[in-house]
Amino acid sequence: MAKLTKRVVDAAESRPSDYVIWDDELPGFGLRVFASGKRSYVIQYRQGGRSRRFTIGLHGIWTPERARQEAKTQLGRVAQGEDPAEEKQIDHKSLSIKELCDLYLADLQAGLILGKGGRPKKPGTIVSDVGRINRHIVPLLGTRRVKDLTKADITKAMKDIMAGKTRLVAKTKKLRGKSIVKGGVGTATRTIGLFGGILTYAVEAGIIDVNPAHGVRRPKDNIRARRLSEAEYRILGEMLKAAAENETYRMTAEIIRQIALTGCRRTEMVTLEWEEADTDSSCLRLKDSKEGRSIRPIGLPVVEYLENRRREADGAYVFPGRDGDAAFGSFPNHWRKIFADSPLADITPHVLRHSFASVANDLGFTEITIAALVGHAKGSVTSNYIHTLDTALIMAADTIAGYIQGLLDGIEFKQTAYALDRDSRKAALARFLQKAAGNDDRPMEEAQPVAA
Repeated sequence: MAKLTKRVVDAAESRPSDYVIWDDELPGFGLRVFASGKRSYVIQYRQGGRSRRFTIGLHGIWTPERARQEAKTQLGRVAQGEDPAEEKQIDHKSLSIKELCDLYLADLQAGLILGKGGRPKKPGTIVSDVGRINRHIVPLLGTRRVKDLTKADITKAMKDIMAGKTRLVAKTKKLRGKSIVKGGVGTATRTIGLFGGILTYAVEAGIIDVNPAHGVRRPKDNIRARRLSEAEYRILGEMLKAAAENETYRMTAEIIRQIALTGCRRTEMVTLEWEEADTDSSCLRLKDSKEGRSIRPIGLPVVEYLENRRREADGAYVFPGRDGDAAFGSFPNHWRKIFADSPLADITPHVLRHSFASVANDLGFTEITIAALVGHAKGSVTSNYIHTLDTALIMAADTIAGYIQGLLDGIEFKQTAYALDRDSRKAALARFLQKAAGNDDRPMEEAQPVAA
């Protein structure tokens, strides 16, 4: 027993099964902790000889203080002979999928639906979710009652999306704009994944007891395996040189080159600010990536590019727009024009990111090192207190960026794997010990030899 304060609620840990922490000041008021880690506020009372439980709402949407006030209100109604749980059950029995989606979208727009890392979903993700709800979920299942929904209904809806039954061309708010909805396997997989999340939201809100989407077998989404070969890197280098000769495309060519050398996402590079570029520590300190705050090691070719560019910089952005007060805004249109009718017409900025990781793998770097370099959640460096990165990460960034820069400049490498041979290791160790001993000015041959 404890008073339900924010500290108590935040400290509540999940267990293999759900449990309730009861408040010691307001009898019947408690916090239900789900096995998933989600938490919701509830009241427990007796009415008509039966024990009833009423769900107030999820923690995060409700604070402990607001939930306590609501609990007092509902318990007051119970004292007057009313039954909030029964009323809610009657309402939920008639709730349609469309009405559930409306509730979900209202909380989504208010920033109350959390995505990766417990953070509110990003604007781009919200746009995608709204489109999938309005274009696929509601047309196929909107009139069904939530309580009557079965796994078979969800499976059928998934197959309908795969077959293209929700295909359409719709007008958008832009002048002469249109949205082409195709459906297909990838769309079906992502839409049913979203719908499963909406039904989990319904469970946590007390609307249904079990999520019928659990166990629905979704087709594996398409894995984007396209990467550049070494020959294609050399072609890309020639194309970027040609594009840079045109003043219109010069900045776009520079952005593309830096994406190739860092493995950054397109938006991360296009919107990069000078305060995020820490060249002294050889890293980018991104304020808001797909994984939240993220620190990305960058190789020496990128460091030197940023240092040279900073001398000419004016404004907050590394790649500013025309007015200098916003990020460069013509990248997508320029990309299409640069690559149209070329041998690389099928590539995207993500292909450059995937190719960076693939080159890193070719050179022998581990998965966890590559994850840290490209900012994947499983290996992302995120601490606000890190000022000096692991030397191994900087070495990896230098090696990969240098190798890719060589390919872009037309070099044909004979060795395609990074080898830590004994002579190179001995020479590197000798240089390190020489510098550590303060003998920077002594010739290498005069340094103390290192035993094999």
